[in-house]
Amino acid sequence: MDETEFWELIDSTREAADGDPEDHADLLVERLVQLDPDSVLDFARHFEARYNRAYRWDLWAAAAVLLGGASDDAFDYFRCWLIGQGREVFEGAVHDPDSLAELLDGFDEELDGDAEELGYAADEAYEQLTGVVAPDLGLPPQAAEPEGTAFDFEDDEVLAARLPELWQRFGAG
Repeated sequence: MDETEFWELIDSTREAADGDPEDHADLLVERLVQLDPDSVLDFARHFEARYNRAYRWDLWAAAAVLLGGASDDAFDYFRCWLIGQGREVFEGAVHDPDSLAELLDGFDEELDGDAEELGYAADEAYEQLTGVVAPDLGLPPQAAEPEGTAFDFEDDEVLAARLPELWQRFGAG
């Protein structure tokens, strides 16, 4: 599975789920079990590589603005959700987290920002196909600390200065 096929699977299942993260994960598993186990592992590698790439302080701050705060777990689930939003939103956010103000049509704190189940979809599909737990993907582990410069994203003034567009649209309420 190449990168284009990865994003097509993400996009088609998100659209079929009408953006609901739980339905998205269920539909993704349904689609993945139609593939061979090696393709499912390829999908898992693509997902994990992007998940690790999104481990950045500035994205964590963006999650904090959108979610009204973001614990370690909340940021993990946010990164899964971010991948689930598709290539344009994901790449835009990784390049410039403040661009989420323009890239997101809307954001409902109750529905959006948490797609924990998406992070397990490939594992679930692989296990359904093979009856065993997915092997190690052979990727480098996530860094011990997020990339970039740490800053206090519990400080509203810092958030407003670092992510002005996102703060104005989603955080200043």
